[in-house]
Amino acid sequence: MTAGTIGGVALRSKALLAPMAGVTDRAYRELCMAMGAGYCVSEMVSSRALSFGSKKSEELMDISAQERPCGIQIFGDDPSCMAEAALSAMRNKPDIIDINMGCPAPKISGGGSGSALMKTPALCGEITAAVVRAVDVPVTVKIRKGWDDTMVNAVEVAQICEQAGAAAIAVHGRTRQQYYKPPVDYDLIRQVKQSVRIPVIANGDIDSAKKAKQILDFTGCDFVMIGRASMGNPWIFTQINTFLDNPALPLYYPDLEEKLGVMVAHVEKMVAYKGEYIALRQARKLVAGYFKGVRGAAALRNDAGKIETLDDLIRLKDKAIRQSFHI
Repeated sequence: MTAGTIGGVALRSKALLAPMAGVTDRAYRELCMAMGAGYCVSEMVSSRALSFGSKKSEELMDISAQERPCGIQIFGDDPSCMAEAALSAMRNKPDIIDINMGCPAPKISGGGSGSALMKTPALCGEITAAVVRAVDVPVTVKIRKGWDDTMVNAVEVAQICEQAGAAAIAVHGRTRQQYYKPPVDYDLIRQVKQSVRIPVIANGDIDSAKKAKQILDFTGCDFVMIGRASMGNPWIFTQINTFLDNPALPLYYPDLEEKLGVMVAHVEKMVAYKGEYIALRQARKLVAGYFKGVRGAAALRNDAGKIETLDDLIRLKDKAIRQSFHI
């Protein structure tokens, strides 16, 4: 089933997986796509690191058949360097190249990249145009509401990027100054949608099937992008797809054994791709998400922060099940 297209690339549903640094690796993307996400994007890749031949950056761009359609996200502040990075990314055959103009992290925005680009709309256009010229796949841009409350310019930046050849715009309805603190400005996202002709993706605090439909209806956007709400709950994509198709149908919620079984399978795949040492340390915050709403969740999350092996994880899973069923 096709739920819409971006630059000719057909997406499988209206609920898309947002790129998240340190989270949306290959294992996570494969899981969410299997659960009904319509499209996914890699963790952000530094254009400068690629220009220096960074092995870690190259690894971030690995894409498997199970992820398609999948985009590779790049960040930087120099148009020519970004164009070269996009060309490098094309060796992995992404369906889309995505440009990060929204990351609020100081180590990214402090160097002039990510959300700092919102302060220089003309540069946003130059970067977009350079990347569009460099590759033969659609180029999308992820932006924020603006830099701060004195510089709310998502509409302007979206229009500039559209004119430069962007095939779609994803809008996180907060300023950089807000980071991830409420509220999300869905009015502003609606304004962006009304101001451009290309598809617009709404992003920010969309954490349920009902909320996804409300935001799609309110903003008129073509898609919604789910980030943190998918952590520990990849079933959110299935739920959104069901609700959008027929709000009267019951939504699927896994029982605890299924939920924690998927958690283990998720981390096992991370281990297969990265090795146990790296995978288990990266998995700690992901594992914590699976314990939301579980009896004794606070202690389980604390234990999750100490796991070092798959055996540790399995013992923690068994502990959670015993506690829930008073075994």
